[in-house]
Parts: sequence; C-alpha cells; structure tokens
Amino acid sequence: MEIRPAAAGDAPGILALNLESEWALSPLDRAGLAALLDAAQVALVAEDRDDVAGFALALAPGAAYDSANFRWFDQRFDSFLYLDRIAVAGTHRRRGVGAAIYEAMEEHARRAGRMCCEVNLEPRNDASLAFHAARGYGEVGTLEHPGGKRVVLLVKELAG
Repeated sequence: MEIRPAAAGDAPGILALNLESEWALSPLDRAGLAALLDAAQVALVAEDRDDVAGFALALAPGAAYDSANFRWFDQRFDSFLYLDRIAVAGTHRRRGVGAAIYEAMEEHARRAGRMCCEVNLEPRNDASLAFHAARGYGEVGTLEHPGGKRVVLLVKELAG
C-alpha cells in the first residue's frame, strides 16, 4: 500500500469510497469533489494494487469552503490543517490504512502546529471517536447541524 497525493484519475475511486461512507460523511458528487480538491491544501489517497483503498482531504485557514465545521475552526485558530473527510474501503478497514493516512496528514499538519477534525456524535461513530482519542485528539467543542446531526470538534496539537 502506498500513501500518495491524489490525482485526477482517482476521482471515481474517491467518489465510490465517499458514497460507501456517506453515513459518516456528507454527500459528494463529481463537481463537489472538483471544488473540494481545488480548495484542499492536502489530498491523499491510499493505493493498494491500483485501487483507491482510502482517501483524505484537508484544508488550511481561509480556504474557499462552505462548511460549518471548517468555519468553526477558521474563526478560532490562525494556523491549522482541517481534515474535512477521510474514508477507507470496507475491504481495507482494520488493516492500518486509516492510521497510515493520519500519519501522513499529521506530518503535513505539523507545519501548522495542529490538526483539526470532527466526528459524528449523532449518528454516533464510536469507532472514530476511539481512534481519535487513541491518537491524542481532544474535544474543543460541539456543533449541531440541521436534521439532528451533531459533531464533536477535535484538535491535536503538533510540534513543528
């Protein structure tokens, strides 16, 4: 498995993984992905034998991105890398793919001094909550979204 920058040809695999994990992410179509990739500071894929086994997209302060979660961090921190979304194929879960992507993202975030993200509380994502706690992410707030979705906002401080 290789963690590498996302390329234009990865779009179908990224969209398929986003759809598979849409219960924990927001919907994403081709145009939305193109806009998100344009705004992203870092876009990574985990490639396993020419298949996209996972992906992650992250934004820096001031990015042109209309997300309440991102705006929350952007209004409170001058320097950060915001992990907007990460997904790992069901066939590759519990095999270290998510941890490898996080390692790479945190390395990028080290220059900013912190990595920020959110995890669903409603609907609850216990696996992700445990994963982030084990990696040293701490709660800095919560947000309520229309339709009953609720997220916890997390930060991990990183030494430069």
